[in-house]
Amino acid sequence: MRFYHGEPAHDLTYDDVFLMPGRSAVASRFDVDLSTSDGTGATIPIVVANMTAVAGRRMAETVARRGGLVVLPQDVDPRAVGDIVDWVKARHRVWDTPLVLAASDSVADALNLLPKRAHGAVVVVDADGKPVGVVDEAACLGVDRFTRVGEVAATDIVTLSIDSAPREVFDALHGRPSKIALAVDGAGVLAGIMTEVGAVRSETYTPAADAKGRLRVAAAIGVNGDVAAKAAAVLAYGVDALVVDTAHGHQEKMVAALRAVRSVDPAVPVVAGNVVTPEGVRDLVEAGADVIKVGVGPGAMCTTRMMTGVGRPQFSAVAECSAAARELGKHVWADGGVRHPRDVALALAAGAASVMVGSWFAGTFESPGDLLRDEQGRPYKESFGMASKRAVTARTRSDNGFDRARKALFEEGISSSRMRLDPQAPGVEDLLDAICSGVRSACTYAGARTVAEFHERAVVGVQSAAGFAEGRPLPSGW
Repeated sequence: MRFYHGEPAHDLTYDDVFLMPGRSAVASRFDVDLSTSDGTGATIPIVVANMTAVAGRRMAETVARRGGLVVLPQDVDPRAVGDIVDWVKARHRVWDTPLVLAASDSVADALNLLPKRAHGAVVVVDADGKPVGVVDEAACLGVDRFTRVGEVAATDIVTLSIDSAPREVFDALHGRPSKIALAVDGAGVLAGIMTEVGAVRSETYTPAADAKGRLRVAAAIGVNGDVAAKAAAVLAYGVDALVVDTAHGHQEKMVAALRAVRSVDPAVPVVAGNVVTPEGVRDLVEAGADVIKVGVGPGAMCTTRMMTGVGRPQFSAVAECSAAARELGKHVWADGGVRHPRDVALALAAGAASVMVGSWFAGTFESPGDLLRDEQGRPYKESFGMASKRAVTARTRSDNGFDRARKALFEEGISSSRMRLDPQAPGVEDLLDAICSGVRSACTYAGARTVAEFHERAVVGVQSAAGFAEGRPLPSGW
């Protein structure tokens, strides 16, 4: 990456910069390979941050199927981490996991389940697990909530073998009223579900899969307590990357934690952070990190800069830290501050191997939170930072009353924020489509066929606030 007008005199955020187009021989966005080079096996450069409001089993399954990686939070009970990893590893690489009810279950049960998946359907099965109908939200309108789902289910269903290729699924659904196909095994038992657009995605994305063909998932641990024991326990569950996480990563406790992790000889990439300086990168790499998380203060739920004055504009932090990591043969993840696909492209141009996304994905069907509705009936989910009152309360539940009260004095202040579901893009796959489309296009503008080439060829300019505003669309006119 180089700057169009020479090195800037001050640090830059994503809003401060833009990419210059250059001569390109890349004719199509589909000629761009977005696979990462950080050893995690991800085929798109997206990592879902280890926030309890964002990262869970549904998110992990869905994102891995499209090539990304989800980091399970360090606040999750270790046994629950094991259960989630087992569950994700057991999911099908192509077909989504169906929501299932019996014919005798109620419409109220179906309405409670529907927001759990973006495919928008509940499958009604018989006593043997064979599909007999499909219920969507439209079928539940205008009927009593205690009505049996068997009475409202559509029975004109499309069933295919679990071995059917996505193109076959698309052909079977295209032009039909039903946009849902059901997969069955050799005995006719329900084994998966796929939408028409899901079939297209399955031909476009490559799942992030381990050596055994199972979906990948990562997990985080903190730097307190017996770090070696915690690391050994999480690694034993079969995670594909281990993240050692704390807000201030450039400290002695992190260095000691990394050495403790290395003492258990992990066979997967070790990620550590967060830092914002080349010195921090070098110290954590020396202590045993393969990937460094970069970012202090840019996250939507983070009050660090306002509370402490500590942090650094994210684009400059990523650019300098990635350069330091590259000299050592390591990589960085850009953690925080991305709110548009352009920000992801800019982070990759600055040298990040992958980009972490948090609150942006909280407002999707796949995030763990309950679907709520505001005063106007618009759906939303609550997002909260890992230093918020809600997160600290959960993390200190086992402390005595005095210690909990003392820690409560130093909460950062943000409790929650409403992340509304976009009616046009309510699923995390919709957001992945937008991000990957934007990044692929950015690569074609730069003449790059890979993420590494994109960083090499990227030319970045510096703009004023007016320059950023000029690039914003005006969908409602002026």
